[in-house]
Amino acid sequence: MARMSPFFRRKAVPPDERSVTLVGKPGCHLCDDARAVVEKVCGELGVPWEEKDITRDRRLHDEYWEQIPVVLVDGQQHTFWRVDEGRLRKELTGN
Repeated sequence: MARMSPFFRRKAVPPDERSVTLVGKPGCHLCDDARAVVEKVCGELGVPWEEKDITRDRRLHDEYWEQIPVVLVDGQQHTFWRVDEGRLRKELTGN
């Protein structure tokens, strides 16, 4: 198998240097499901995470209200609606 050019390879970042943000709102059952996955994966990997409420932030509301819950990894949108544990783990570990 040919080796990938360094130009296209992602630089590995240790999990504890990553950040995850869960964007949602109170009373959202999908947000509750997403929180459980994010909390589990980030807890196991030692990745810091935070939760932001679209009802308290107009910019987040305008950007994400149709997609919540939204998971951002290092400030970039990773997924929305349903959070896949394996996919999130792979994104955070590179494996």
